[in-house]
Amino acid sequence: MRRGFGLIQVIFFMVILSSILTITMKYATISAKQTGDLFVMEQAELFMQSAIELALLGMSAHDKNTGCLHEVKVTSQDKQFIADINISHYFLLDNETCDRKTPIVTEESNGMILMDIVVETNSTHPKNTQKVRITKRTLQRL
Repeated sequence: MRRGFGLIQVIFFMVILSSILTITMKYATISAKQTGDLFVMEQAELFMQSAIELALLGMSAHDKNTGCLHEVKVTSQDKQFIADINISHYFLLDNETCDRKTPIVTEESNGMILMDIVVETNSTHPKNTQKVRITKRTLQRL
């Protein structure tokens, strides 16, 4: 009778031990995935800042007498991220011709723009396992 009871104890101990190991492995994989997701989100946010600066550079070089830019599309060098920038409103001096414009009266300012930025992961890139989408609305000085 005593040997049978010891066998039941060993089986019960093995079941508890395997359950604990299974839960530990599950949380380890979740933690590793979360770390990877945070890395991709941080990359997307840094790319967004670069895309904003590139759009501002493109707008400052653009001739406003022929019309203003309304959209700028930026793709990262490794084609992992795509940024769509929509310029929704300009705040410019009165003498500049541009649609979607509100005139400003101070000559000290070059103007401001209101833009909406959407950064997404490129679904065709092999490194992207999940879709990341970040949106931002910002008022920038030209």
